[in-house]
Amino acid sequence: MTSKIILIGGNGYIGRSLTSAWAAIDPSAQFYVLSRSGHNQLEMPQIMNSAIDINDREAVSAEIPDQIDYIVDLVGRPEKDAATSIEVNDKPALLMKFLAETHHAKAMGFIGGRLGAKAFVNTKRTLIGQLQASSVPLAVVEPTLVYGADRQDSMTKMVPLLKIFGAVFPNMKPVKVETVVDELLTKLLQY
Repeated sequence: MTSKIILIGGNGYIGRSLTSAWAAIDPSAQFYVLSRSGHNQLEMPQIMNSAIDINDREAVSAEIPDQIDYIVDLVGRPEKDAATSIEVNDKPALLMKFLAETHHAKAMGFIGGRLGAKAFVNTKRTLIGQLQASSVPLAVVEPTLVYGADRQDSMTKMVPLLKIFGAVFPNMKPVKVETVVDELLTKLLQY
């Protein structure tokens, strides 16, 4: 049976790494990637990309299959104001919960965070609590700074320094994207 996997925001470096690793394990899996742009650097026949407004649940439902096996929220970043944080962090997570419950998914996947602005870390922690209250099992990974793949931004410039601090303070040790993906996949596929 073909696994049907929904990735909310799966076009980023973690999403592309997750898709590639999952396709290597299950070549028959079908991936439905929902994003604002609908553009994906990965070109595989089993990837269906949709440019979509995640606030439009009817439009989202029209783009995905009736039967879902797994759904993963890969959207999230620190935001300075609360309204933008809700748009960027809360709404995708709550959409995932809604879709997982209404489509009877086997499991949901979520990326939390242990490093960053206090408001961001608290938002992720609160969302994990809300998602864990679902009838659908939740697989969570809570990395510090994730690096590797093709991530190149101001945060990745801090990786060498964080590796040094991480030797003493584990909550500061940066984590390779492959490690995050492997942990998330292991947890998801136990369901």
